[in-house]
Amino acid sequence: MPFPCKTVKAPNIGVRNTIKESPFFTAPAPLFSLNLSSIFPEFVLYFIDKMSSILYTKNMRLRSPDYKDRLLDKQLKNHLRAFGAVEIIGSMWCGKTWMAEAHAESKINLSNIKTREIIEADPSLAFDGGKPHLIDEWQEIPALWDETRLAVDAAAGERGLFILTGSSTPKKEETVHSGTGRISRIRLRPMSLFETGDSDGSVSLSGLFEGNFKKARTAGANIKTDLRKIANLICKGGWPGALNIEQDTAQLIPNQYLDTLISSISKKSGTNEYKLRHFLVSLARNIGQAVTYQTIASDIIEGNINSKSDLVSQQQIESLFTLLKERFIIEDLCGWDAPVRSKSRVRIKPKRSFVDPSLAAALLGTDKTRLIQDGQLLGKLFEELVLRDLRIYTSCMDGALPDPVKYYKDSDNLEVDAIIELRDGRWAGIEIKLSENKADEGVKNLLRLKNKIMSNPMARNPEPAFLAVVTGKADFCRKTPEGVYVIPCTSLTA
Repeated sequence: MPFPCKTVKAPNIGVRNTIKESPFFTAPAPLFSLNLSSIFPEFVLYFIDKMSSILYTKNMRLRSPDYKDRLLDKQLKNHLRAFGAVEIIGSMWCGKTWMAEAHAESKINLSNIKTREIIEADPSLAFDGGKPHLIDEWQEIPALWDETRLAVDAAAGERGLFILTGSSTPKKEETVHSGTGRISRIRLRPMSLFETGDSDGSVSLSGLFEGNFKKARTAGANIKTDLRKIANLICKGGWPGALNIEQDTAQLIPNQYLDTLISSISKKSGTNEYKLRHFLVSLARNIGQAVTYQTIASDIIEGNINSKSDLVSQQQIESLFTLLKERFIIEDLCGWDAPVRSKSRVRIKPKRSFVDPSLAAALLGTDKTRLIQDGQLLGKLFEELVLRDLRIYTSCMDGALPDPVKYYKDSDNLEVDAIIELRDGRWAGIEIKLSENKADEGVKNLLRLKNKIMSNPMARNPEPAFLAVVTGKADFCRKTPEGVYVIPCTSLTA
């Protein structure tokens, strides 16, 4: 008499699936090719099949019905056509898993300790499932990087086999091979204004490089943006989890993010939580500046020196920078080594940016109400908002360099907020102004830079592809008589 069957949800071990609760159930993709029925008793086979079902999400549509398309979706599809495996990197909570699930046929989640223990015992089990197969939080078992490379090699040219996601970078000594030629890499950040629906996307950054603005101007006319909205967007951030909740509730997300981050780093690295939090606060205070180590050290101790152990060394500060970069929390905005023939010295010391301006706002203890009353801070955080979006938009452009967004500053006191340089040498200068009444100031800076570059006959591409001032409050997109575009941030897209 057959054993009765019923369909139930699998135990919650990091996956979503259903299994047949029967000792006679055979998994659609058995773990072994041997005829195990001649070796093991029936209850052992049942256990093996059940664990196979628990570990993996198979033959299901993983894409969440609530998934909101990302600008990098197209790039991920292209990379899956070109490479055996693709790694999606980025900070936690930026939507890596949701994006990967939208393109995967199966999944294993290594953030679950029970699943991790099984895979550590036999890493080959991590690769079972329909292709593309998602290995979520792979860095929990660094050996999987080299195992993925070997699996791609064994597939003899097959593409789109695996998607790897991770919120931190394993130590180099924990992996043997770079993965070059087998595993490509895509960096995902929190959502841009276009992705959250707060930009109408009427002006394309890549289109501006091709000289296309006329149509965008017509489509983007009569834009209504005010500073209250800008303050809301800064404090809310681009976190996918904040999309469908009210503003006051959404501001809890960056605060909880920071608490989780600081606790996690402290536990894994032994870093003092007090020093780490004050280090982050110092970066937020000096946002948009090439802050010195001495300034950071002073901010961390803030006069609380009881012994020599309370002092902060340069080595400790460098270690904190490394920890945060490995978790994709901060980014360097490097100076542009411009092709100028001038006695003025170009400054290339990096500025530090947070991956999302809401983190800086949370660290400074401000909210939308207080931010609107502090024009200077609002201007700095607005600049960070635009820089975040420029990084996202340029990361979708085929001709972009790995780190295409930079800034320009020289000893003649000329500073331009953002420079975008493509692989073919084309470049664009962008000034960021909170209000349109400051646009003329930005136009003057951009024209000064253009004249400096064009005065060098040896420059590869002296003429900029375009110059633009991105503003917060503006009524419409326009082009000045000098040829500089003035564009509200709520009109931009890739």
